[in-house]
Amino acid sequence: MTPARIAGALCVVAGIVLLILGYRASTAPLEQVSEAVTGRFTDRTTWLFILGGAGVLGGLFLALFAQRK
Repeated sequence: MTPARIAGALCVVAGIVLLILGYRASTAPLEQVSEAVTGRFTDRTTWLFILGGAGVLGGLFLALFAQRK
């Protein structure tokens, strides 16, 4: 396994962790109240979802299309 594929796998894992943290943050009572009043999540929760999705997609791309020696 090449270092690029290992880095890709680590990015996927980190992205999944960030998505889980974003989900848990979005179900918190204070977040629910904020979302009900403003119609959107807080910036922190939004960034967790964005970075988690980017980590998963970037990691998959890197792991699947990494150059072999």
